Amino acid sequence: MPKNDRQMGELIALIIRQCVSDGDAVNLTGVGTFDEDELENLRFVADSAPTIFIAYVQEDADMAVRLYDDLVGAGIRPWIDKHRLMPGQNWPRAIQRAIESADFFVGCFSATAVRKRGQFPHELRLALKCADQMPLDDRFILPVRLDACTMPRHIDAIQHVDLFPEWERGVGCLVESVWVEFGKRMGRY
Repeated sequence: MPKNDRQMGELIALIIRQCVSDGDAVNLTGVGTFDEDELENLRFVADSAPTIFIAYVQEDADMAVRLYDDLVGAGIRPWIDKHRLMPGQNWPRAIQRAIESADFFVGCFSATAVRKRGQFPHELRLALKCADQMPLDDRFILPVRLDACTMPRHIDAIQHVDLFPEWERGVGCLVESVWVEFGKRMGRY
């Protein structure tokens, strides 16, 4: 048994590293989650990090998942159905709860997305209702364009970020906006 706090900390770190290297994420309730990034490096996302709901159409799923991974890499806690919905879960209610409890809503717009009916516009309308409940100066909806699509008229007045032709620059702008706004809400700016 460890004799001091340092030995205990080293044992806990060893256990976490082993679990993560076995492919398991380790969540310490109230603290955060340890897992591996795409380069198999240990990463930590604090429970106090901002949460983002990512809305997209199925045809753009690969880019939405890429965005999810980049946001996790930036220390943000994104929510995407592909990673968060569980078998047997009431998915419409889970999505509604996730949007309502998120700090931000990122809608992924593309030429395909702006023409679709169904879940994507439903999620967008729900996000617009949530934004109506927030203080006027708070940014909630953060639109991103995946291609050179025309933004819908209900969203056109909200400044968007282009993730093309320079993905990393666009993601960097989005991440900076999230952290600045989140810091403002937490009284840091």
